[in-house]
Amino acid sequence: MQINPGAAECPHRQIAAQLKAQIRRGDWGPGERLPSIPAIAEMFGVAKQTVQRAVDQLRVEGILITKPGSGTYVRGTRRRLNRLSRGRYGGFRGYHTDLAARYRQQLVAVGRSPAPPEVADAFGVPDGTELLCRRHLVRTEDSPVEVGASWFLPADTAGTTLERAEAFGRPLYQEAEEAIGRRYATATDTITARQPSREESETLQIRPDTPVLHLLHVAYDAHRKPIEVAQATWPGPVTTLTEEYQIPAPTTDPDPDPGLVLG
Repeated sequence: MQINPGAAECPHRQIAAQLKAQIRRGDWGPGERLPSIPAIAEMFGVAKQTVQRAVDQLRVEGILITKPGSGTYVRGTRRRLNRLSRGRYGGFRGYHTDLAARYRQQLVAVGRSPAPPEVADAFGVPDGTELLCRRHLVRTEDSPVEVGASWFLPADTAGTTLERAEAFGRPLYQEAEEAIGRRYATATDTITARQPSREESETLQIRPDTPVLHLLHVAYDAHRKPIEVAQATWPGPVTTLTEEYQIPAPTTDPDPDPGLVLG
């Protein structure tokens, strides 16, 4: 292991690139602990601070995870977002069976909370309106990968099972359809990239400067009235978004517009 002092790339970036290459080769597998910072510094013949910067970079990229008092490990999980929230309903209005095996969802709180602006806008109510909120945390074996919340209008949920602080043995939307008496018909997903809040960075165990992906999911009934507004936030570097779709076959325009210019 060595760095090139004359290279344009900073030493810590050179170290990060070499560590990343070793991980890709399988020198350190998922969940395996890396040598200590002093040991890596000795390997490269650099100061410990330089190695720390390299490790910090790889943490931001989602390749490494540091466990206080234990060491630095190769992160073993990359969350794949397949078709955003469509997987929530599945081809037959149910969970994809492989998700339960890979992820564990924990209900962390149920109760009324002030609606954040994006949720209030989706429901068409003033900011801060008290709504029913069901908050959850999704974990893999080695780390939390999602913080989320589902919001409902109190008028829809008063006296129903949705107010109970308990997990259901079926998808939440199925419980909501039965409790509220309206069926989910359409939904919109809006995904954005941003910096995490302090609470999000602490819960997801990521650095405050690590970007996150944030999803706002609004589910409507057949009359386009919102039933549920759901939020989900994932560490950006360890999350991939995959969208699969059909490409339409080419068609022949019988009367093309002569003024149309294609470049």
